[in-house]
Amino acid sequence: MNITADTVKQLRERTGAGMMECKKALVETKGDLDAAAELMRKTGLAKADKKAARIAAEGTVAVERAGNSAVLVEVNCETDFVAKTPDFQGLVKELAMQVAAASPALPRYVRREEVPADVIDQEREIYRAQAKSSGKPDKVIEKIVDGKIDKFLSDICLLEQPFIRDPEKTVKDIVSAAIAKLGENVNVRRFARFQLGESA
Repeated sequence: MNITADTVKQLRERTGAGMMECKKALVETKGDLDAAAELMRKTGLAKADKKAARIAAEGTVAVERAGNSAVLVEVNCETDFVAKTPDFQGLVKELAMQVAAASPALPRYVRREEVPADVIDQEREIYRAQAKSSGKPDKVIEKIVDGKIDKFLSDICLLEQPFIRDPEKTVKDIVSAAIAKLGENVNVRRFARFQLGESA
């Protein structure tokens, strides 16, 4: 097993982690670069889950314009120092681009916990009526409805949408990776989208 400085450098570029963390991961995976990157991603996300409970009161707001519309996104972190870093600023910019570019499913909420119960109930009734009219048996109707509700929530909640630059990942995956890399909690607080000529 020969772990070279170049292999460590490649892993650092892929993960954004420190040299010692990269070397440790490569030792654990016997020099396999892909396996080391996956291992670091898993452990990083585990650390991110722990950080998610911490208070994030600093941060920044990004503006993104797309045609006749503009988006404002507020993202919080724990310290002013991290808020000013290129990695954090880049993340906020990417999230603003996500909201501006999302089409046809424009996000309406940050996370599913924010969706009002009456909105979900209304959709549930529509899906239930559709399933009944198609002649599906009663025992499968609720499973169909649950599946459609899950899809509906993933469409309208920003954190659950496929990330525009890598549709294999969700926006939440990108935020979790940023938490692991920055070492602080990162919270997407809110966003607003303005369309020219749109009524208030």
